[in-house]
Amino acid sequence: MQTLETTTLRISEIFFSLQGETSRVGLPTVFVRLTGCPLRCGYCDTAYAFSGGESLSVANILDQVAQYKTHYVTVTGGEPLAQKACLVLLTALCEARYSVSLETSGALDLSQVDKRVCKVMDIKTPGSGEVIKNNWLNLAHLTQRDEIKFVLCDEADYQWACEIIHSKQLHQICPILFSPAYKSLDSAALAAWILRDALPVRMQIQMHKLLWGEGPGH
Repeated sequence: MQTLETTTLRISEIFFSLQGETSRVGLPTVFVRLTGCPLRCGYCDTAYAFSGGESLSVANILDQVAQYKTHYVTVTGGEPLAQKACLVLLTALCEARYSVSLETSGALDLSQVDKRVCKVMDIKTPGSGEVIKNNWLNLAHLTQRDEIKFVLCDEADYQWACEIIHSKQLHQICPILFSPAYKSLDSAALAAWILRDALPVRMQIQMHKLLWGEGPGH
């Protein structure tokens, strides 16, 4: 029988920073970045997490998270759900009374994720190069506590996302986030399109990159 002491995950990094995205933007947050990802998005900014890292038990991860005095924890990657034990970690964090968010591509099944977790599901656009990986069945496992994110590379991505929102009635499921791909899409242009179309979305800019740039630990 596996326990929190014997259940292990491959971890790229654990760090304390400000949440740079989602409705939690600006909140001091512990980030647990898992190693590995089955996707290869063209704009990926965490390729360093594709491999390497160290093997840590869930108990060890909880101990490291507890060193930081915050209520908020984000489990991210890579693609965290690529490791099955991620589900154990998410539940353990919830049991420890953290407010937990999961950043996921949405390519892998979300049905077993603890209901207390806020799932931030990234829908891949054509510009990402991984649009074929979208698992649309996951929409049935989202609630109003969750969020859907689109990272947009250009106006074609924007138009595609608009069509998906309307055809799948995404705004009736949960809040929707639009983010310009870093150094690819002008933020002001995206803002103008959203205002022009009165789109029911929240625009976000990656605050952590504005503060510290790219790289591990942010």
